[in-house]
Formats: sequence, C-alpha cells, structure tokens
Amino acid sequence: MTAPLPRTARSDARDNRARILDAARAVFGEEGLSAPMREVARQAGVGPATLYRHFPTKQALITETFAEQRRACHAAVRDALADADPWHGFQSLIERICELHAHSRGFADAFMTAFPEAMDFAADQERTLRAVGELARRAQQAGRLRPGFVVDDLVLMLTAHRGLQDTPRAARVTASRRFAAYVIEAFRAAPETGAPTPLPPAPRLQLAHPPGTP
Repeated sequence: MTAPLPRTARSDARDNRARILDAARAVFGEEGLSAPMREVARQAGVGPATLYRHFPTKQALITETFAEQRRACHAAVRDALADADPWHGFQSLIERICELHAHSRGFADAFMTAFPEAMDFAADQERTLRAVGELARRAQQAGRLRPGFVVDDLVLMLTAHRGLQDTPRAARVTASRRFAAYVIEAFRAAPETGAPTPLPPAPRLQLAHPPGTP
C-alpha cells in the first residue's frame, strides 16, 4: 500500500500550483497565448518538470488559468438573457465581454479561438454568440436595436477591440469602455435626443515613432 505524502509535500505542491497559475495569468495576460511555457515556469520560480507535472499540456494550463474569466463570461450571458429589458441586457453583455477582454490579452486570444486547441473557449464563444443573437432578436422586436444588426457584427467588433491590447495597460480598460460605448451607440436603432450620455475620460495614448522622429 502506498504511504500518503507528507503534509509538507502536499503543501509545497499546492504552493507551486498557485505560483504557476499566478505567473500564467500575468504572462498570458500581457503577452497572449503565444508566450512560451518556460516563461511561465521562470516567473513562477519553478522548473519545467514541476510545471509539466501540474499541467501536462499548455491547453490544460490555459483552461485552468482563465477559469475565473470563463465563469464571469457565463454569468454575463446568464444575466443578460434574464434581463427584462432586452436592450439593456444586450448593452450589458457587450460591456462585460469587452471588459474581460481588456483585462487579459490571453483570455481575449482564447475566446476568439486564436489558440486552435482551446475548444472550451470556442464553446464559450458559441454560447455568447447564441445569447447575442437571442438578445438582438428581442431588442429588434422592441425597436431598440438597428434592424440590420447581425451577430457577425459583434464578431467584427470584438476583433477590432483586440487592437486595444497594444494600448498601455493603465489606459486599456478606460479605452475599452469608450470603445464599447461608441459601438453600442452605433447599434442603437434611434439615437436618443437631448444631451448625450457622457463617456469616460479619454486616456492619453502614445503613438510609436520611427527612430530619429521628433
């Protein structure tokens, strides 16, 4: 009969796993899913053997790393569909998805299936798009959403939103909220009259210049 592992060994294993996941959230969050596993191990302060003992494949690590974001995505879909006002539900879903993507380049990559083996995330995307389709149908019936809107418009919007990942981290979330606000206004069937809804302050963005350019 195999003797149980000493308590200290189990504790070390838990600590290593937690450090690996923290490092993966940081590395994938900033560099995207193309970041190598060895960089995760380096930032976690563990060897490659320890990393692969806990997560035999990169897909396993990615799935566990973004488990919280996936739950938040599921909750956003559920809350939007349950909203009695379909236009409000439609807006809230766009805003929450954009915010999740703004916080992590890796989650945005996985959600948009840039990582081919991320089947769990592909299912999340499919679930979200079905919800958007249902909300769009309700909002159009209520006269709040443009009649010509199709679900592919949301895919186009999220693809454009990924461009904000090159924005400095400190300004990214604010830029994402402004982006979502403009997109929602573009989707609206009849723009509201009167004073416009104020948008969050615009972040100060810096453009890269070629060497030698003042």
